[in-house]
Amino acid sequence: MKKFLKFLAFFLLIVLVYFRFSIYPQLDLISGFSAKSVASGHFIDNRNLETIQQGDNDIPKVDWATNSINDASKFVTSSVHGLKERKAIYREGLGVTLINEDFDVTKPYEVPQRYPLKNGREYPYGDLEPKDTLFSNIDYASLEKAISAAFDTNGEKKKRTRSVVVLYKGKLIAEKYAPGFTSSSKILGWSMTKSITATCFGILQKQGKINVMNPAPIEEWKKDERSKITINDLLHMNSGLEWEEDYGKISDVTKMLFQAENMSQSQLEKQALFKPNTHWNYSSGTTNLLSGILRKQFKSHQDYLNFWYAELLDKIGMNSALVETDMAGNYVGSSYGWATPRDWAKFGQLYLNKGKWNGEQLFDPSWTTYVATPTNTSNGRYGAQFWLNAGGYFPDVPRDMYYCSGFQGQMVAIIPSRDLVIVRMGLIEEPNFDFNGFLKGIVSSLKGRL
Repeated sequence: MKKFLKFLAFFLLIVLVYFRFSIYPQLDLISGFSAKSVASGHFIDNRNLETIQQGDNDIPKVDWATNSINDASKFVTSSVHGLKERKAIYREGLGVTLINEDFDVTKPYEVPQRYPLKNGREYPYGDLEPKDTLFSNIDYASLEKAISAAFDTNGEKKKRTRSVVVLYKGKLIAEKYAPGFTSSSKILGWSMTKSITATCFGILQKQGKINVMNPAPIEEWKKDERSKITINDLLHMNSGLEWEEDYGKISDVTKMLFQAENMSQSQLEKQALFKPNTHWNYSSGTTNLLSGILRKQFKSHQDYLNFWYAELLDKIGMNSALVETDMAGNYVGSSYGWATPRDWAKFGQLYLNKGKWNGEQLFDPSWTTYVATPTNTSNGRYGAQFWLNAGGYFPDVPRDMYYCSGFQGQMVAIIPSRDLVIVRMGLIEEPNFDFNGFLKGIVSSLKGRL
């Protein structure tokens, strides 16, 4: 009996040591993710707590958290068995921000001025419902089959697609939603937001207010080897800066998203490991650094907040769109863009149109070539804040496809050779969701002349 008790005591000691040094440090990130996710899903898309916990937060470790919603004061608190409680607040116009104990919730704040597009035109170019358009070269039965195959049936959780929207030649030819979601549902695009951030640079460049080939305007880098890093290098994730993008542990990206007050500083403070344009490394910190660079291009914080909507999102009628901010007021350009699936499709259509919308050229047509040209050392997988199929990653999909991509399989696919935009929003990504088969099925439904 004494031996057993000694063994039990030793075993418990091992468990406690493991918990203290391996699990406990992660609790802050777990409760932070949970609070942010619940608050955004609830206050932005009106989802109830049960739906969020069984959907968005149905992730290993994140599902340990207990969450509480305060509708009156518009905040959420989350903890793991009472440990490491975190708080996320909702502010109209700015979305949800995960805050720390030092954040002053009473401090006045600026919000972007919105000018929703209302022009009496049908979707996607206006605020009216789309008209049914039939194309003789589309096999609609095959199209419906390909889209339906992306969704679960009988309550399964194998594919977890929430929505699919397909535009062909600027017309809505198909859409489908999982139970509980509609064309009005706002869905987080995660890293698809990176493509929005890049587009802001394209717009500024056309306006003659920035040159992406110039060195990044960062004072802290001017006296060391980082002075050679250009905005172009940052847009292509090819700066050579140190960064770890691992969501399964405490890493640069998780510390940034769930602990940092000013996310634009996270990558800025990293040292150079390689010369620029010699080593591709995917980094959400780089995109938030770019958001910080954008902020410096304006005379006031209000101008920075307005620009993303006035010159891009509202201009193309993404009236549902919302990009959330960090505690310092920066747009979290790496990860926190929300919109309905139809509005995400508008963003893809803008690129299919080479930057032209309702007769206005938002960015130069050459910008589409720029973002879709493979980054050095990415093996044809990445351009300027867009993913590419240039190297044939999806073997049965046209090589000219480039796309916005986000955590858990969010996608806006742009296929110029087929005049197609395909949006898929969900909770499962490659390789568990067969994107190659999904895209192939839709593309194959187009017959004859395109």
